Amino acid sequence: MAPKYITVSQLTYALKRVIEDNVSLEGVWVQGEISNFTRHSSGHLYFTLKDEGACVKCVMFKSQAWTLKFRPADGQAVDIQGRLGIYEKSGQYQLYVDIMEPAGLGQLYQAFEKLKTKLEQEGLFDQARKQQLPPLPQQIALITSPTGAAIQDMIKILHRRRPNLDILIFPAKVQGADAPQSLIKALNEAARFRNLDLVIIGRGGGSLEELWAFNDEGLARAISDFPKPIISAVGHETDFTIADFVADLRAPTPSAAAELAVPDESALKRNLANLQKRLANTVQQKIQSYRRDLQRLKSSRVLVAPEQGLNIRRQELDMLRERAVRQLRQDLYAKREQYYKILGKLDALSPLATLSRGYSITQKADGTFVKNSDLVENGEMVKVTLAMGVLSCEVKDKYKGSQLK
Repeated sequence: MAPKYITVSQLTYALKRVIEDNVSLEGVWVQGEISNFTRHSSGHLYFTLKDEGACVKCVMFKSQAWTLKFRPADGQAVDIQGRLGIYEKSGQYQLYVDIMEPAGLGQLYQAFEKLKTKLEQEGLFDQARKQQLPPLPQQIALITSPTGAAIQDMIKILHRRRPNLDILIFPAKVQGADAPQSLIKALNEAARFRNLDLVIIGRGGGSLEELWAFNDEGLARAISDFPKPIISAVGHETDFTIADFVADLRAPTPSAAAELAVPDESALKRNLANLQKRLANTVQQKIQSYRRDLQRLKSSRVLVAPEQGLNIRRQELDMLRERAVRQLRQDLYAKREQYYKILGKLDALSPLATLSRGYSITQKADGTFVKNSDLVENGEMVKVTLAMGVLSCEVKDKYKGSQLK
């Protein structure tokens, strides 16, 4: 007797009915750790819930997701209530989530936060430690997987923005237990290139486990000690790793890192052309301004008829000279009148004027002026000064009082 066959759809539907009709699986609460979390543009949430022994696919539709009071992320431990079902197109059973609440941080997330706090306290994230990116790098190193899409995107963007850029590729593992040492080794090799200007280290997106190599403490310290600037480009825009915090610059994606690493050469040329044009216009305007100023000077009275200005100055000089002469004469006349007045006073007080009226001055031999007859003796020789001449006389006699007749 030939076996009775059923279709795959019938088999899947039968399993679907077994699972979904199981009353014990309706409204079941499950605890686990989120992995491979994706927020779809539709608003639906897709992720894997796992523990140490198993995992289950989960979906939370937009109608339930908008009620969440936290932002789910890889590594978070959560409590979920939902119903189990089968997605017939893929043949996978999955948990349709109605309620999701944080159950505490998962082990990876706890390790991440612990290391982040430790390195932050040591100052490895300080802005003062970060190096500025060179404005026009000539040589850039890419440290990533040589087979991933990220390296092709970065090379394409770098060559488009800077065709003559020298790109050095240092292959490294970006996932797995030995990935951190592989990345550190690539950094050490890159450090030997003295002309290296910049390093981009990273990979494309993935789950928390896939990106975990970039949360390694040894790699973080190697990035911090690297002598040249480093851009960290790990995962997607919403992914953050320890490498992002310790690097000199964090790029949301590898493609964005390439954009940030080098300026667009064509844009630089356009800017340079604009600056040259502005400079030429400015110089031309200055020249025209100087020409107008020169023309005004050439047509000015000073240059057209310089003798006219000189004649005016000569006339002013003549007027000043005449004024000075008049003032000098007035001063001389005033001084002369003052001199005559003083001279008249001196004449009135001069003994010569007294002598000219017939008086004389009598002096003894020692020069003493004789003001009293008691000062001389009979027979004593005296000198008598007249208005005109001097007499040497002998005292014959002397009298008291005035004997003038």
